[in-house]
Amino acid sequence: MSGTGRKDDGRGRLGAMMSGLAVAVGCVLFLGGFVWAAVVYQPYTIPTDSMAPTVNPGDRVLAERIDGADVRRGDVVVFTDEVWGATAMVKRVVGVGGDEVACCDEDGRLTVNGTPVDEPYLDRGRAAAGSAAPASPQDFSATVPKGQIFLLGDERATSLDSRVHLQDAGQGSVPLSAVQARVDAVAWPMNGMISRPSSFAALPGGVSAAGPLPLQLGAILVGVVLILGGAVYGPVAARLARRRTAAGGAR
Repeated sequence: MSGTGRKDDGRGRLGAMMSGLAVAVGCVLFLGGFVWAAVVYQPYTIPTDSMAPTVNPGDRVLAERIDGADVRRGDVVVFTDEVWGATAMVKRVVGVGGDEVACCDEDGRLTVNGTPVDEPYLDRGRAAAGSAAPASPQDFSATVPKGQIFLLGDERATSLDSRVHLQDAGQGSVPLSAVQARVDAVAWPMNGMISRPSSFAALPGGVSAAGPLPLQLGAILVGVVLILGGAVYGPVAARLARRRTAAGGAR
């Protein structure tokens, strides 16, 4: 009897220690994931339909804080430029310094340095002849100065973007220093991550790497599981121990 009591008591102490450790590690992961995400990401609310259907008016997005050196073609960025009205705007980068951006080729596609770019994120609909509508309702071409970027909205029919500023000194481009963040995910409604368009990957510089948001969410989720598991284990283990003690006493 005494040996059994010591054995059960040892298991109880080990269980309590493991339970406490799980809760402690869970708290570190949970809080660490939140703090990490708060440092890296900034939330924005999309005000207009200029980036539909990728993001829609009222969508709450998470944008990774970056500087201009991290910008690549295909990125959806948040930027502020005095010429554009000194308010935060969200557009897609389609050209970087030195690029020749034009639209449209014979298939209605955007071209960068003469290379056609398929843009699956566009809702091109159908033209009168039944083929896909062009990537831009109006033809245009521009040379992007060094240190600048050329930006278009995904809703090409109504977006007020670089095409509106083609007569400006930079032919509609914006300085890299104007970029504040890169949109990585739609947090509400929960539409998930915004993928990097592979159509730009073959161009020099490629596309940007995915942000750390999935890893941060994973840390938070694992933290929640450990906290709940550790918190539940203690009472359950104690109850089972009492049942074993009662059963031993009955014998």
